[in-house]
Amino acid sequence: MRAWKIIAFFAAVLAALGAYWVWPRESAKLASSVPPPITVTAASTTTADVPIFLRGLGTVTAFNTVAAQSRVVGNIVRINFNEGQEVRQGNTLVEIDPRPFQAVYDQAKASLARDQATLLSARQDLARYAKLQSGNYVTRQQFTQQQSTVAASEATIQLDNAAVEAAQLNLDYCSVKSPIDGVTGLKQVDIGNLVQANSQTLVVVTQIKPIYIVFTLPEAESLRVRTSMAGGMLTVLAFDQADQREIARGVLKLIDNQIDQTTGTVKLKAQFANADGSLWPGQFVNAHLIVETVKNGVIAPSIAVQSGPNGNYAYVIKQDSVVEMRPITVLQTEHDTALIGSGLRPAEKVVTSGYSQLAPGMRVTVKDEAPASATDKREAGR
Repeated sequence: MRAWKIIAFFAAVLAALGAYWVWPRESAKLASSVPPPITVTAASTTTADVPIFLRGLGTVTAFNTVAAQSRVVGNIVRINFNEGQEVRQGNTLVEIDPRPFQAVYDQAKASLARDQATLLSARQDLARYAKLQSGNYVTRQQFTQQQSTVAASEATIQLDNAAVEAAQLNLDYCSVKSPIDGVTGLKQVDIGNLVQANSQTLVVVTQIKPIYIVFTLPEAESLRVRTSMAGGMLTVLAFDQADQREIARGVLKLIDNQIDQTTGTVKLKAQFANADGSLWPGQFVNAHLIVETVKNGVIAPSIAVQSGPNGNYAYVIKQDSVVEMRPITVLQTEHDTALIGSGLRPAEKVVTSGYSQLAPGMRVTVKDEAPASATDKREAGR
């Protein structure tokens, strides 16, 4: 009996020693089976008043374009502009040799002076005939004939005045003036060239301040635009071809009165002050038409928005550092920010990188955290 007690004692000791050695190893094995947190970057959602844009491709169009032409035939004696120069309405661009037209003008003035003297003499004779007729010193026929002479002289004066005006016009036309404010293009003539009347362009003057942009939108948006226009003037932003940099701001002036059946689009025209000359005729731009503004909209980085079979979603980091895959709707994406329609609240943390390794319920470590975007305030302030 005593031997059995001794055997039981040693068995208990061996069991204790085995547990001592095995337990830490099993604990370590269990601990190693828990996956480590995934390192991600994150950003916090923010709120702002965000404009809703409709985007369309557009072309810059001159406010006015005029081809300056001579209205008289003659040789060019002076060119008073440099190519690409800004000119004002009334500035003389080209001068035609005025000497032939000056001679015609002088002749017309001389003829007028001669005929005015003739009319004066005829009127004096008519006055004398009127006195002599009362004493029967001249016949009625002579008096009537003198009246006709005066009337003919008066008609001649009218012809002379018209000739003087015509000669003056042709003399004035020797100075080809700019009809608008604008910028000159390439000159089409040189000094000494003989130009014809109303048939040859000397230079094209283009008015660029203000200036237009003509752009297109899908016909499905035309009703929305007209509804927004009924509430007031709509702002249009002009962006560069890469659609990254804002160039200028203007206002929508009109929607075309017909839809292009071939393309299913409608044309719109916006006017820009273009005080700095950043817009140039023929330039291609991206037009952003603001149709409404969402007040206190939730903004998230566009890179936080992921697409899945069931639509858009984002990984939201909860207080316990566990991620939740949350379905969201996006109203608009503008550069690096997304305006969220539903699914996110202000000041929530969303994963911006590292989400390829994530699954719902995983624990994460945030390496970097930033606001929704460094540009969201600028976007919202537009």
